[in-house]
Amino acid sequence: MAGRRFSQLGHARIPASPLSPGVGGLPRLAIAGAAIALVATATVAYLHSRGAADLALLESGVPAVPLSTTVKSQPAPTLLEAALSSVQAAARTGLSAPATGLRPHPLNEDGAAAIAPFQGEAEARLISVYRLISQGRQREALDQVERLVRDHPNFHLAQLVYGDLLSVQVRPVRQLGDVPDTTAQSAAQQLSILREESRRRLLALTERPPEGAIPSQFLSLSPLSRHAIAVDASRSRLYLFENQSTSEHLSTEGPKLKLLGDFYISVGLSGIEKSSEGDKRTPLGVYYITSTLNPNSLPDLYGAGALPINYPNPLDLQRGKTGSGIWLHGTPREQFVRAPQASDGCVVLSNPDLERLLKTVEIRTTPVVIAPELQWVPPADLISERKSFASSLDAWKRAKEEGKLEAIKAFYSTQDGTNRDTDQLLARVETEWKNSRAVRSIKLKDVSVLRWKDNNDTMVVTFGELPDGQSRGTMRRQYWSKERDQWKIFFEGTP
Repeated sequence: MAGRRFSQLGHARIPASPLSPGVGGLPRLAIAGAAIALVATATVAYLHSRGAADLALLESGVPAVPLSTTVKSQPAPTLLEAALSSVQAAARTGLSAPATGLRPHPLNEDGAAAIAPFQGEAEARLISVYRLISQGRQREALDQVERLVRDHPNFHLAQLVYGDLLSVQVRPVRQLGDVPDTTAQSAAQQLSILREESRRRLLALTERPPEGAIPSQFLSLSPLSRHAIAVDASRSRLYLFENQSTSEHLSTEGPKLKLLGDFYISVGLSGIEKSSEGDKRTPLGVYYITSTLNPNSLPDLYGAGALPINYPNPLDLQRGKTGSGIWLHGTPREQFVRAPQASDGCVVLSNPDLERLLKTVEIRTTPVVIAPELQWVPPADLISERKSFASSLDAWKRAKEEGKLEAIKAFYSTQDGTNRDTDQLLARVETEWKNSRAVRSIKLKDVSVLRWKDNNDTMVVTFGELPDGQSRGTMRRQYWSKERDQWKIFFEGTP
């Protein structure tokens, strides 16, 4: 079965990369030359705004590189100085969008130490190098990044930083003319990709969710869902949570999610909002992990293994979306991570980060939210939404207990939709009603409610339905949508 799925469009692809050995790659010795090209390109913009950026760095507790009084001894600004200056300046001047609920976070020594437990080991070491460079401690930075690339020789961004630091040891780079045109042109595309990877890593680490805040999609999580995952495509970031909720019912307090880690990820080559087979886009929505795939049964392309999700889900099918084979998976041996947009639709992590997920999450009960941009809120902010939907779910439960077929059917959608047969849904409801007319009291337990809002409003509801006096019942998953301000069920099945 796994063999048949390897050809499904949605899995990662490996484009020819000038920094990928074995895939049309550039020899490692050329990295320093490529770094010089990148440094020179960044220099003009960096020098233009250096004063404001340096002031922001000083205010944030991360000292800027000291300026020399003579041109001769002035070191060239590096990619990392420019990138870190820009991101820190944005954080200090409040440029982060308040709608996301994120807060500025400094990358000084204390700030870096605070987020290190959530990062992968290699990224934490890279951020330490960034910080040393911003402090003008280039020799220490060079020592650290040399060890980093020795441990992870396929980490291309770290190799670029290494080349950047080596180039500064050789000579200052003051203008684009210092680099041969052929070198700059051949490396331009890959360097642009690495710049974007660096920018997104820094953005995710300098704009952080406040303690206790959760993505707005998680209205309620049952204790059966021990973990949860949320992906922010705009920041190329995956967040892993531990669910500390204890209530089996639709709690008024909301879920208690503890952030365990957040990791850099790649999405589809063409971006997000998957709609059709082969469009090279990553789907958006609420999904669940359906299985785990052992790396021994997979090609090297998928790295440390894979966690398939249930795309297309019932909402996707209702909207006529096609395609399959969307996984969370690792990277091949010659690559540590992928470019921010590089797969055929899958979410791709580094192998160490994917291995952590494989050891942590559970199949069938772990939700995966993939959003263009996550909105972080205190759980208390979701109380009104939770109460509003809880009243609809409770009304459906009462209708079943009263045993009136027409009252039950009133909760189900009669609107026609692509890939949805309303008559079959209502026929199943009627059949179940006939088979359970003797049941007059039911209990809903282990309730999870996840909300997805785009052009429409959808609730993905999972719960156990337990007849009164019995110890075993039925697990259900329902999809509810807003129709004329009323919640209606358009899909009902089992998880």
